[in-house]
Amino acid sequence: MEECCSTKPKKEYNHNHEGHDHDHSHDTGDQSTFQMFLPAIISFTLLLIGIALDYYIKPDWFSGWIRLVWYLIAYVPVGFPVLKEAYGSITKGDVFSEFFLMGIATIGAFAIGEYPEGVAVMLFYSVGEVFQAMAVTKAKSNIKSLLDQRPDEVTVLENGKPRMMKAVDAKIGDIIQLKSGEKLGLDGELLSDKSSFNTSALTGESKPDTKIKGETVLAGMINLNTVSQIKVTASFKDSKLSKILELVQNATSQKAPTELFIRKFAKIYTPIVVFLAIGITLLPYFFIENYQFKEWLYKALVFLVISCPCALVISIPLGYFGGIGAGSRNGILIKGSNFLDVLANIQNVVMDKTGTMTEGVFKVQEVHFSKEFNQEEILKLVNALEGQSTHPVATAIHEFVGEVDHSIQLENVEEIAGQGLKADINGKEILVGNLKLMKQFNISFDVNIEKIVYTLIAVAYDKKFVGYLTIADSIKEDAQLTINKLKSLGVKTTMLSGDKTSVVQFVADQLGIENAYGDLLPEDKVNKVKEIKAKNQTVAFVGDGVNDAPVVALSDVGIAMGGLGSDATIETADIVIQDDQPSKIPMAINIGKQTKKIVWQNIILAFAVKAIVLILGAGGLATMWEAVFADVGVALLAILNAVRIQRMKF
Repeated sequence: MEECCSTKPKKEYNHNHEGHDHDHSHDTGDQSTFQMFLPAIISFTLLLIGIALDYYIKPDWFSGWIRLVWYLIAYVPVGFPVLKEAYGSITKGDVFSEFFLMGIATIGAFAIGEYPEGVAVMLFYSVGEVFQAMAVTKAKSNIKSLLDQRPDEVTVLENGKPRMMKAVDAKIGDIIQLKSGEKLGLDGELLSDKSSFNTSALTGESKPDTKIKGETVLAGMINLNTVSQIKVTASFKDSKLSKILELVQNATSQKAPTELFIRKFAKIYTPIVVFLAIGITLLPYFFIENYQFKEWLYKALVFLVISCPCALVISIPLGYFGGIGAGSRNGILIKGSNFLDVLANIQNVVMDKTGTMTEGVFKVQEVHFSKEFNQEEILKLVNALEGQSTHPVATAIHEFVGEVDHSIQLENVEEIAGQGLKADINGKEILVGNLKLMKQFNISFDVNIEKIVYTLIAVAYDKKFVGYLTIADSIKEDAQLTINKLKSLGVKTTMLSGDKTSVVQFVADQLGIENAYGDLLPEDKVNKVKEIKAKNQTVAFVGDGVNDAPVVALSDVGIAMGGLGSDATIETADIVIQDDQPSKIPMAINIGKQTKKIVWQNIILAFAVKAIVLILGAGGLATMWEAVFADVGVALLAILNAVRIQRMKF
């Protein structure tokens, strides 16, 4: 059984609960379902035979020490592991565990001659533990099967000959040969001219992704067409997929406030229950005439079984882990259950524009040059100059104009930060950049920028203003759906961008975003988020997770788009959306809300049922059998409810 207060693998993690190693693990290892249930099957068979001998066959020999030994043999397969756990907890200083509660309750039942009930309580408790172990294992395996898509072996070309080797042994710089239908084991650079890949294991996106020579391909991608060659750029342990898998497995270390409260509550609650049970046994002696120790001890034992907090300390972490798993299945990496709670209560989503709501791929929209200049010749000059830059604007111009004319001789090329480029061609000066660049070089222009809703690239040649190009990137397909869903969830939307205000406002108006601000520096974005937080409202910031690090740090939860593109993004953001789809933002919020709903359903269910049965027990109306339902039954119901989130569609 996994640790009931945590869903982390025992072999990798060691939980410390305020100074005590509170290990609740029954390590199921690679046991089959039958092996896990075998002790319970043995005990159940012996218990049924014992009950038949006790109440139906009634042989003379089934009495005294023979009867006791029979039930003890039935008790040992299910009772011994629990008593061993109780002893282990006590030696580590944690006396009041649920194992201790179960131990004293069942040993007490034997002490007063209630052998069948003692066996039954431990039997059903153990069955519940197995179901809990299976539920946690399933939650973990769901995530692992989705993310741990790395093949163990790769085909490496050595002197042109293919050789199979373990992926972990491949070195950076090795050339991998990937056949059609094969899964890539390591991150690398595509050497072949073109290849299509299935990236669903990484992004949840079923649509094939076509890569061209020089582009990055990642471990877990499946080659869909011709044989491809890939140069390894990262070791096995440093691949994006390895980091993502580690991120998800570590997610449960970040506990939600509800989870932390329940854990602290259980540590205070359990000893109180034990002392109340002692009081139930002994105090009636002073107030009741016909006091019978055995009767009141039985009531105290019932009380102990009912009070066991297993349903809470197991189902709540499982609920959060299920939420993290649901996110992973949809290409959303959530770094901790605490962020699920934050998402559930988000009131504002503040987003960047470029790469978040727009594609981030710029295209030339219009060319407005003066008639006294030859448009084709000027565009060739602009293309040659922009060929010196790696800026997205340069890429857009290159795609619009075509190949650079290398016969053009550029001299004194200079990049002026935040303004543009300057160079000399045939003894004449050319300027390509924004209007600030024109002003700096005293180039007069007549452009009403208020009416231009795209990014403007101004051009001057031989001290004269030639005109301008407009550049824009397109709005993402699901951007409108994203804003509509956020509004339906009651979330306010704000767009912050360093782009021109008119461009930002144009995109915001098209999408229906409530507030939009442009021409912002990183510190301006911080101030805008501070203004929202000053109203005591929660904020999620969505951006690239690197350039916007100050805003990400300030916001309640930082969401990074396209996390597969950057290691820094994975490390900086609280939540990483693996494909670039903004519609995953409201999906993440919805997963947070559903997770919180399920967790609170479990808390209310556990407390309500236990309260009812405790009242019945205090009145002498509840037996051990009702106590078993209140403990194991409620735990099982809560677990089934927690697992439900893994099957939800968002």
